[in-house]
Amino acid sequence: MSETLSGSIEHVTFHNPENGFAVLRVQAAGRRDLVTVVGNLPSIAAGEFIHATGSWVQDRAHGLQFKATELRVTPPHTPEGIERFLASGLIKGIGPHYARKIVETFGERTLAVIDESIAFLKEVKGIGARRLERIRESWQEQKAVRKIVIFLQAHGVGTARAVRIWKTYGERAVELVQENPYRLATDIWGVGFQTADELAVRLGIDRNSPLRARAALRYVLQELSGQGHVGYPEAAVVQQTAELTGIDPGIVAAAVEAGRTEEELVREAFSSAKPQAAPEDSPWLYLKPLFLAEIGIARALAQLQAGGHPLPAIKTEAALSWIEQRMGLELAPTQREAIRQAATSKVLVITGGPGVGKTTIVRGILEIFAYKGLRCALCAPTGRAAKRLQETTGREASTIHRLLEYEPGVGGFKHGRDLPLEYDLIVVDEASMVDVVLMNQLLRALPDSACLVLVGDVDQLPSVGPGAVLSEIIRSQAVPVVRLTEIFRQAERSWIVRAAHQVNHGELPESAPAGQGDFYFVAADTPELVIDRIVTMVRERIPAKFQLDPLRDVQILTPMNRFELGTRNLNERLQAVLNDRGGPQVQRHGWTFRVGDKVLQTVNNYQKEVFNGDIGRVQGIDEEEQLLTVDFDGKRVPYDFGELDELALAYALSIHKSQGSEYPAVVIPLHMQHFMLLQRNLLYTGITRGKKLVVLVGSKKALATAIQRQDTRHRTTALAWRLRGLIDSDES
Repeated sequence: MSETLSGSIEHVTFHNPENGFAVLRVQAAGRRDLVTVVGNLPSIAAGEFIHATGSWVQDRAHGLQFKATELRVTPPHTPEGIERFLASGLIKGIGPHYARKIVETFGERTLAVIDESIAFLKEVKGIGARRLERIRESWQEQKAVRKIVIFLQAHGVGTARAVRIWKTYGERAVELVQENPYRLATDIWGVGFQTADELAVRLGIDRNSPLRARAALRYVLQELSGQGHVGYPEAAVVQQTAELTGIDPGIVAAAVEAGRTEEELVREAFSSAKPQAAPEDSPWLYLKPLFLAEIGIARALAQLQAGGHPLPAIKTEAALSWIEQRMGLELAPTQREAIRQAATSKVLVITGGPGVGKTTIVRGILEIFAYKGLRCALCAPTGRAAKRLQETTGREASTIHRLLEYEPGVGGFKHGRDLPLEYDLIVVDEASMVDVVLMNQLLRALPDSACLVLVGDVDQLPSVGPGAVLSEIIRSQAVPVVRLTEIFRQAERSWIVRAAHQVNHGELPESAPAGQGDFYFVAADTPELVIDRIVTMVRERIPAKFQLDPLRDVQILTPMNRFELGTRNLNERLQAVLNDRGGPQVQRHGWTFRVGDKVLQTVNNYQKEVFNGDIGRVQGIDEEEQLLTVDFDGKRVPYDFGELDELALAYALSIHKSQGSEYPAVVIPLHMQHFMLLQRNLLYTGITRGKKLVVLVGSKKALATAIQRQDTRHRTTALAWRLRGLIDSDES
């Protein structure tokens, strides 16, 4: 039998903004002690007044609770409730101190004053123009966001992205979403097609609507690009879209034509003077930006190679001897050949595994160019990779994004075709990580007179983004390539280097004798035992034996995100062990963030100049201003609580996310639970991330499986074919 309950919220024990589930401590009318109320609310704050309909239940773990089937909220109406409401941190610029002072001044009229005559807050000592403006903006935002949240939840959609929706669409948010809910999947990061589709159904949009077909088609192509494909056979795209939605393939085909007419999609039917060289399964469909990026890379490389070399004619053998003297070493034959190539080729690829001397070649090339007074730029896809490049060469290096100088106001890079970079040589390290979009942006900014040297390990995982740029350039045979295979004597002493090459050759890696090396395999057959061993290593053994800081120096890398040995569970376990401190914390999107936490940026944010894969530490949480601050290698970046979906805990990372980074110590769990992703290049990439120590923890069966299985998935990209075609046409 349903009952009703009313009262003031004293404390919000838990609230999940994604589904609205809340656990509240309430001072209910007619009851002496606080009661626990559980139910669903779009947003909530201490001090607000609730009216609940439901029933009392005895929870085995938490005792007596009022389980609400319906919850309604009204603003607080007593001075005490208003003060708690304002002190909750919901309104930026008002914390406990100012909440008390404001309520002392305006009493029960406080919320009406803020809503209707906010300028009167200047009467409160300490509230100046800047704080008043923050309060005004936050109050209006809360009203607008709550309106969006109520709208979304009324139609069965989670509310976690409401702040982003409001910031993107402003006051017209509800109106715009009602007109075309599918725009959410395109415009709002974190909202996928499925969520938008559920909303569209509830809003009455026809299941066979052309609007739905277009959105589904775009979603399928975006999902394919997320798997690394640049384009994809059109027949397969139409089939996947039809299967996803139940829409007739004829309607999907019409959506393809509409997308082409509006220049959202591109169809390419391959033809060639040598048909056998053309990609199979013609024609392909592309999202237009990816098509233009791939075309742009091919044309830019061909144009770059056609230009004159900036380096004046030199006596190469004398220059090589001079480099050896200057660097105090003897170059191997392959290293000498690479430097010779750089002195004559406009574009050069240098590839090879760890310990084969790639850095020595780069240093030698830089010595020649710098001695001749030419301008050199060093860059890499990630901040950590750029920092390592700077350390190994002794010369300044930056990320590709910073080299190109992103301009938030313009929404693009400063340097491009109209304003090229003013360098004679550009060296790109960790080039296997660079996807088609970023490589195209970089090549657009290179003057025709410049040289380009791409350095990377083609046997590592390909880029997270679409394409396989480095391997396609190598496969095309359109650019000189130096592949290094010889491991140098100093590197041979590293068990990590030895293990990496053994794995890459399909052999079981050799573990160092106890306490006498830097690579170890520790057997553990169950997921529970793997986790226990990892926790013990990180918390006790590695710090004691190797004097490494468990937070700063040790990185857990795992093949997957899901299951017990996935990133989410490992992060929660390691956070509890390494950072179970008190003080302020904030819960968003399934994560609890605390000061001191190691966090990962999961999306490119050009305004903040932080990028997917950057790792930092939480430096502060300001509940009053609703800001969390992260330190990224000395750069402090603030995040509004509504932006925390861009962050995840980083005690454990996927191996994919670790690309381009190097850590003093790496611990990798390996178990048959990871079966779908147990592959040679994944394990090889993980091992090569470790600098001083690598430990594999898991079953021998999983290790053997990873080594035996090659990644046979082919990324659908035509870059090699395009490059080959351009070279053939030049030769003819």
